[in-house]
Amino acid sequence: MTEEFIILIQIIFIDLILAGDNAIIIGMVASKFDQDKRKKIIFFGIGAAVILRILFTLITTYLLMITGLRLIGGILLLYICYKLYVDVIKGQIEKKDIKVDNSSFGKAIFTIIMADVTMSLDNVLSVAGAAKGHFVLLIFGLALSIALMAFAANLIAKWIEKYKWIGWLGLLAILLVAIDLIYTDLKLIL
Repeated sequence: MTEEFIILIQIIFIDLILAGDNAIIIGMVASKFDQDKRKKIIFFGIGAAVILRILFTLITTYLLMITGLRLIGGILLLYICYKLYVDVIKGQIEKKDIKVDNSSFGKAIFTIIMADVTMSLDNVLSVAGAAKGHFVLLIFGLALSIALMAFAANLIAKWIEKYKWIGWLGLLAILLVAIDLIYTDLKLIL
């Protein structure tokens, strides 16, 4: 197998396990509004998430080129692996009760943006680390995460719940990226 194919498989499993949270948040916020505003909130919420994801991906890709930051990124991914293991694999997901002020459209979009800022870092860091500088694969991973977030979040959540092996493969892919980031930096530092 070529390096690019292995990276592609890693990115797909990373996106499968990490892309659903954002879409679930958008759906939860939109559900608090009437049908008229709901579609607009979903559209603008996903639009804002896409813009933030692109911006974070560009910044993260640049930062991962700096010696020392890959080590920090790898350690952060190890923590994300632990959290995913507890949440997804062991099934101890806390029910998220998002407080939504449904008095204004702007407040709903702001809630979605804040949720996306906090939840996109894991996906962006994992995909940027896995891509190892392969720009085309990085763009593919970004596009895939956006598509999964927009269209397939509920289906993916059901798959992971029903077929634990998908969660395990996603977790393994993130763990391998974390180890590679840490090893690469330690090799350069030492």
